[in-house]
Amino acid sequence: MEPRYRFRLYLLTVGVLVGFGALLTRLHDFQIERREEFLQLVPGDRRVTIREPGVRGEITDRSGITLAKNVRDYEVTFNLQEIYEAYRRQHTETPKLERIVKEGGMERARSERDIVAIVNETVIPRLQDLGLARNYSAGALRAHYLTHMGLVPFTYRTDLTYEEFARFAEHNLELPGVYLSIHSQRQYPYGALASHVLGYLTKWDPKDIPERADRKFDHYIGESHGNAGIESSMDNILCGPEGSREMLKDEKGNIRGVVGSIRPGIGAKIELTIDARIQYLAEETLRHAGRAAAVIMDVETGEILAMASVPDFDPNDYTPSITKAQLAAYRGNKAEPMLNRCISNFVPGSTFKLGTAISGAIKGQATRVFTCNGYVQYGNAKVGCWIWNKSKGSHGSEPLPMAIRNSCNPYFNLLANSIGAKGMTDGFTMLGFGKPTGIPLPKEASGVFFGSRNWRAANPGASISQHDIAMFSIGQSVLATPLQLCSMVCSIANGGKYYQPRLVKKAVAMDGTVLIKDESKVTVDLLKEGVKESDLTIIRKGMWMAVNEGGTASAVKLPDIQIAAKTGTAQVDPAKNTHHCWTVAFAPFDKPKYAVAVMVQDGDSGGHVAGPLVQHIFRGLIDRDNGTKLALQAQKAYGGHMDKIKEISALENLPPADPNDTAGDDTSDDNSGETPPAVPETERPIPDPSPTIAPEVDAEGTIPRAIPIRER
Repeated sequence: MEPRYRFRLYLLTVGVLVGFGALLTRLHDFQIERREEFLQLVPGDRRVTIREPGVRGEITDRSGITLAKNVRDYEVTFNLQEIYEAYRRQHTETPKLERIVKEGGMERARSERDIVAIVNETVIPRLQDLGLARNYSAGALRAHYLTHMGLVPFTYRTDLTYEEFARFAEHNLELPGVYLSIHSQRQYPYGALASHVLGYLTKWDPKDIPERADRKFDHYIGESHGNAGIESSMDNILCGPEGSREMLKDEKGNIRGVVGSIRPGIGAKIELTIDARIQYLAEETLRHAGRAAAVIMDVETGEILAMASVPDFDPNDYTPSITKAQLAAYRGNKAEPMLNRCISNFVPGSTFKLGTAISGAIKGQATRVFTCNGYVQYGNAKVGCWIWNKSKGSHGSEPLPMAIRNSCNPYFNLLANSIGAKGMTDGFTMLGFGKPTGIPLPKEASGVFFGSRNWRAANPGASISQHDIAMFSIGQSVLATPLQLCSMVCSIANGGKYYQPRLVKKAVAMDGTVLIKDESKVTVDLLKEGVKESDLTIIRKGMWMAVNEGGTASAVKLPDIQIAAKTGTAQVDPAKNTHHCWTVAFAPFDKPKYAVAVMVQDGDSGGHVAGPLVQHIFRGLIDRDNGTKLALQAQKAYGGHMDKIKEISALENLPPADPNDTAGDDTSDDNSGETPPAVPETERPIPDPSPTIAPEVDAEGTIPRAIPIRER
């Protein structure tokens, strides 16, 4: 064949192939990519598939009392694309909205469908006739349509009564694009009780819809997700498996009925170690303070029986969305109601002396006697004892129990420096400080002390001086959480076993599969690390003396139970004379069962502010063990306050204090006589709520209103 013919044949072949490729592309476009679009144009019935979210698992306390549950929620949603298509079948023109938008930094005029006008003309009047119309946010509806078209439903109402639901169901078939469904909505029966433990939910975000979901579903409804507390950390097992509904619609968009469904599954049930009644006791006790935290633990298991933090919030305020006004009230509260103080960093003060005692015991120095001359000199710095700063006095020679009773700074300064920086760092690390305890709550702080991993990271190559060790030993220039301190007290009370703190007792899936087992875990046995049983006996004796022999914790004393405790009054801002007041304790002394840690911000004295709160908690625990049923009722959110607290003394069921007893006056038990180096408490993790904010009603969405009548 001549070349010119071969070339023409080649061109012809290429043309055929290109045309065939274009045909295949068009076929793929029409038959696959735009299949649903063209099916809409074909007269006759069609199926609509709706994704149903899984049902969230419940959360209970250790006795089965429900703390977070699901209630039936009657919901009305709009498929805005279907409403638009139904409108187009009856009208030749579509309402338009002219807007100015920015594109590439320039303002341009844009004309778009006015979906709000369509809804107000076709749907709202019918709902008004039925008495079911409500004010809504037209701006939110318009933005929703521009973003999601018909795949994601627009939630119109979630507040239907059963009577309204029945009336809606009777006429729902007459409203194309309007869907009525029954969903579960989260409810917290006891209001603000344990709010920092439980957390709250936020509505699902359409941005999380998986790719190609529109090929499987015509209508997509996602699950709400946890945004704080257990709701967040256990979100993956609390969420149940998805379900679906398949509905038959005629060519006019009317629903003819449900033709198939897969029932949504239920998520796992989580049982907490929390005792709801003990939690209520702790929260009611803390409401005598403005900003405070309390942790109560079982010393033999490491289970957290209560974790209270005030001020607090009501998680029901976030369901299904929170108003701007309520959110502003929470965020504008300077007392920080969203902060879980139980797992946040604070200067621990003299409560850290217990950790110093254990660190010394690990190195075989629990029986050492040191002399308090009123202060210890480190170069130009002088670390004074509270008795020296108060009256130029001193404690003289002291064994460890007497030093704990007296909360003597020089004793612990000398003990700490006798074992050195490494001995202190190793001991406190063993006791769980300087790292999160690992309980399943978001943003747990780790604490900071000289030589800890995070301190080394922030101070690379820095050395630790004897003065640093001295301040470390008495809990100044360091940070810890109330949970860490309570866990340490457990190990002192139970004979040396440091249990992994537990907040979740067990979790069980709906098919019976155990996802989290009910078992305790000992992470450190102090008796295997160099501590003798006699050493712990000495430390416990000192804590007992602090309560029962005129020590700094005298305010904790009760007549019918032996309590052992240690107080702390940590300097925070000497210029403003602010302190954090602490008392940590365990009881009964002979057979320890409970460990308690209480911290109050901005008080004068650990003994006179935190001590009475601990006493009140133990009174309730004793009554409970003697058969009295502790109170339990729904809690309203407590806003707290920023006032300085000088003393707490008038709590219910407490014996009157002896006005002549001044031995428990520990107002300055941590006062070293110098300004401690600043510790950045403001860097403690404060959770960002990031909730779902309820859209506010606007002019176009106000009912009743004049509905424009358009020519048909």
